[in-house]
Amino acid sequence: MYYVSTRGWSGKVTSVEAIKRGLAPDGGLFVPDTQVRLDHEEIVSLSKMDYMERAVFILRRFLDDYTDAELAECVSGAYGSGKFDDSRIAPVVKLSENAYMLELWHGPTCAFKDVALQLLPRLLVKANRKTSEKCETVILVATSGDTGKAALEGFRDVEGTRIIVFFPEDGVSQVQKKQMVTQEGSNVYVIGVRGNFDDAQSGVKAIFSDEELGRDMLRNGFRFSSANSINWGRLVPQIVYYFSAYADLLAAGEIREGEKINITVPTGNFGNILASWYAREMGLPVNNLICASNENNVLTEFINTGIYNREREFKKTISPSMDILVSSNLERLLFELAGRDAEQVRDWMDRLKREGRYAIYGEEKRKLNEMYWAQYSTEEETLETIREVYEEYGYLADPHTAVGIDVYEKYVIATGDMTKTVIASTASPFKFNRSVASAVFGEDRIAGMDEFELLDVLSRHCGFPVPPALAGLAQKPVLHDTVCKREDMKEQVVQILGLE
Repeated sequence: MYYVSTRGWSGKVTSVEAIKRGLAPDGGLFVPDTQVRLDHEEIVSLSKMDYMERAVFILRRFLDDYTDAELAECVSGAYGSGKFDDSRIAPVVKLSENAYMLELWHGPTCAFKDVALQLLPRLLVKANRKTSEKCETVILVATSGDTGKAALEGFRDVEGTRIIVFFPEDGVSQVQKKQMVTQEGSNVYVIGVRGNFDDAQSGVKAIFSDEELGRDMLRNGFRFSSANSINWGRLVPQIVYYFSAYADLLAAGEIREGEKINITVPTGNFGNILASWYAREMGLPVNNLICASNENNVLTEFINTGIYNREREFKKTISPSMDILVSSNLERLLFELAGRDAEQVRDWMDRLKREGRYAIYGEEKRKLNEMYWAQYSTEEETLETIREVYEEYGYLADPHTAVGIDVYEKYVIATGDMTKTVIASTASPFKFNRSVASAVFGEDRIAGMDEFELLDVLSRHCGFPVPPALAGLAQKPVLHDTVCKREDMKEQVVQILGLE
């Protein structure tokens, strides 16, 4: 299995090199050069495996320059030893007759990013050893909240690496910010950016593409890589949990062999829902993929009209991990929609950079709508969904998950499709407890309380334990207090690496 760039770089690399590099030399994203398919019997066989066995079974199809033993060691290190508070790693919980919650937040930072970011550092260390890498790997991350903490936790004190995380100073929740700025580790650096996530993300992309900086780093024994979902090593572990969810439904007798399901994913950067598309292309019986957005509904508009337009008001919402106007992983899907025409992808990406928009038509638009149905939730609808789901089912959903539930319900109303549906639950309700408590109790009852007080309030009144990763967070000392402008991000990297 080799990997090629979505923008036409002439080279091909192995999965080891794709994971080490993160981005292709031309700024494109790495994608497999051949399609992976599982047959009916292989998919059914997953129902008799545990999560770690399923992970090795899927990963080896894409990462074939790792041995099965190496993959098993990486998977065991990522998901074993009590790192996840549920031994099933990504359990499926039945919500209603046709809706099932795929809980992806049982890892050490209480968000779905843990599933991939506990595995990626282990894959990267193996990759460096397998290629006798001499340079120290510098992981550069822009985060809208959850990726940053999950990456910091995953790469903390990992040999041969440093990790630098940029986050929007005022664009994450109190809990998310405290998780990052209290991060321990000898190789971790956390920097707030005055601006929104797109400012942080565009700043990181500019640093990655700075050829002079890249040469200076190599002279000093460093090389960049990424832990964002632009790195194939971040995306491929996410494919696993969609197969795992299907296998769990099959094992529980909730679906028949070969029965199609729908998958609903709340998404901003498009990585999580793209992983479900890869699962579908591999043969997972999927009817529709339902893309759920918050009020930053650039993806909803794109899927429904074919027009991608980032020139719009940026809204800070109660689902901040989805507050994104430039969905980086969409480029991988565009590459497939265009029949792997890299020139066309370059044109779209150039237009997005120059004009802030691009449009797809004809066959590309038709194929897009065969794959996806999309809608968004307002802030009011999100809060109402949290309240209704708790009152009706006793289930606590965080705001991102509530967006997914609300859009799923809109899909059913619009289409009448009662196909059994897996809804990705992407964060613990305790991680965004102010919004959850406001929806469940009413704003008056929680007035004056901060997010750390609300952890205990939510736990006492709703009967769910505070996740270990969040308990005692308020008392942890701040270890990172640097804040910079977007245009000063490169200088921060230069100082950290001692390149001056």
